[in-house]
Amino acid sequence: MSVRRAIAAAFLCGLAALAHAHAFLDHAEPRVGATVRPPPAELKLWFTQELEPAFSTATVLDAAGKRVDKADTRVDSTDRSLLRVSLESLAPGVYKVIWRAVSVDTHVTEGDFVFRVEP
Repeated sequence: MSVRRAIAAAFLCGLAALAHAHAFLDHAEPRVGATVRPPPAELKLWFTQELEPAFSTATVLDAAGKRVDKADTRVDSTDRSLLRVSLESLAPGVYKVIWRAVSVDTHVTEGDFVFRVEP
């Protein structure tokens, strides 16, 4: 193997290690882009790594931008990759979830998605 190939391989391995050092959203309930009925009482977000509870958040907004979660975001005590937040009674409509996850190794990821509630 040439020196260039060896350096390139080492660089790619390093990038792969960095990519695995972040807590990415794995799945959610309600699911990303889903239409649900009845309205959920809680939002659950599962990540690819354990989360730092003090710095991981989730906010749910209605179509007018009003916050409709109960501001009680918490990391699940039995599954540290699960972020939970209670929801107010949701009317039919579109809701936007904005999340920020800090993994236990302090890397930050952020994102958002929508889900819909049908009557």
